[in-house]
Amino acid sequence: MRTLVIFLTTVFFISAAKNQVFGQVAVSRFDSNYQPATFTDANRVEKISKTFPVIDKIFKEYAAANHLPGVAYGLVVDGKLVYKGNIGYTDIEKKIPVTSSSLFRIASMSKSFASMAILKLRDEGKLNLDDPVYLYIPELKNLKYPTADAPHITVRHLMTHGAGFPEDNPWGDRQLADTDKDLMEFLGKEISFSNPPDVAFEYSNLGFALLGKIITNVSRMQYQEYIKKNIWEPLGMKTTTYEYADAAPDKLAHGYRWLNEKWNEEELLHDTKDGSWGAMGAMLSSIDEFASYMAFHLSAWPPNNAKDNGPIKRSSVREMHHPWRWNGFNPDYKYPNGRTCAITAAYCYGLGWMKDCEGKTYIAHSGGLPGFGSQWRIMPDYGIGIVSFANRTYSPMGFVNLKILDTIVKIAQLQPMQLPASKILEQRKNELVKMLPDWNNAQHSGIFAENFFPDYPIDTLKKYARDLYAKAGKIISVKEVKAENQLRGSFIIEGEKTDIEIYFTLSPENPPLIQEYHIWEVPKKKLKNEIKK
Repeated sequence: MRTLVIFLTTVFFISAAKNQVFGQVAVSRFDSNYQPATFTDANRVEKISKTFPVIDKIFKEYAAANHLPGVAYGLVVDGKLVYKGNIGYTDIEKKIPVTSSSLFRIASMSKSFASMAILKLRDEGKLNLDDPVYLYIPELKNLKYPTADAPHITVRHLMTHGAGFPEDNPWGDRQLADTDKDLMEFLGKEISFSNPPDVAFEYSNLGFALLGKIITNVSRMQYQEYIKKNIWEPLGMKTTTYEYADAAPDKLAHGYRWLNEKWNEEELLHDTKDGSWGAMGAMLSSIDEFASYMAFHLSAWPPNNAKDNGPIKRSSVREMHHPWRWNGFNPDYKYPNGRTCAITAAYCYGLGWMKDCEGKTYIAHSGGLPGFGSQWRIMPDYGIGIVSFANRTYSPMGFVNLKILDTIVKIAQLQPMQLPASKILEQRKNELVKMLPDWNNAQHSGIFAENFFPDYPIDTLKKYARDLYAKAGKIISVKEVKAENQLRGSFIIEGEKTDIEIYFTLSPENPPLIQEYHIWEVPKKKLKNEIKK
């Protein structure tokens, strides 16, 4: 034990030094004028509430079609659990009904909690994501790799399923009760690799068991206790646990397998308190409590200047949502309603990422163990998320959750949050409009970056602008900037005969100057009755 403490103290000193400058922790400064993206529809929550009966109908039909003994689900909107529903029983024999406080095993949904704990330790300077894992688990120092040019496995490799370990479902499910002693003996016999590290995505429960061991070693606290004190308790997750024996009997969901046209109860799997495997999938939680975790994830979007007092920094939550390891592209993906829409997918830190052909981004993770299936899925740009638990072996809840969110967006006609134009973007737009179409005194105005006129000859600028203004006729109005970010956007100049659109970007200088500019015609849309004529 003494040797381990010395080792970990050394690791802490080295890693902490990477996050400091000459012994002083860097202090972040920010622009108080930054305006975060907002929702422009003041009635969005009311519109979403009208979908509640549809949500119930979808879940009830899905539960019946898939022989789910019990289902609990909850909808989170703008940081609040706005709706929840329950179907069936947690215990078929005793006829105990499912409630929003029932504790279901959520299996691999546990993985993001391990990742969050790792990031908290990283933010505290106690580890580095790109360090070799053997710095924190010395038993991996002499690991035998599949090729001579293989890199050492890093913490980040484990978090993104890139360590080179083989996909280990359902073998990993049966390791929950293994102790750390069992894990070290397993490592001592060498690990079988499917790939060298960092060349491919392959889902690995073993990788997250090793993350659990890292949390224990670095924090000097068993990972279950560290996550409880640093994540669950700050979020008010009081009954969430890793060990089913700690749950109140009337709250515990029993697990079942549908076999031979009947439900057969599965044996519940223990999580050993002196083991690390549970980090990959042992958690039990309720809709009421897991909704707090979802709300925290949604609170990270958009980036803003509000007080940052969560279990970890909001920027670290956004880092969790980043698509770190690409793992798929499906040009023929079909949504639950049957429409085809291409998607691409990646793995983040203990979470999955998906983006579709319509530009919608989903962050999600499913869970499956003997007796249970679950999933949570959020849409950060839309401020909504759904979570559902079921007590049937490997219940496929991802499909129904996607259907729920897709249905809500369609029925409520939801739009993603919009970024307001920054003060400097609006200022440069107004200054630009004043000198159009003749570009009078433009070269001496002081609002253009040094590259601008070499890239856009003044004679050409004048010709295009004059021609388009002549075509537009009388100028009726100049619309607000549609911002892409703080320093880039476009706006419409409404003409009597046709409209003009201008796109421009600003430089990284202080103050920012116009570095790029494009102008083109936007023909007016004809009214339906005009088209009929």
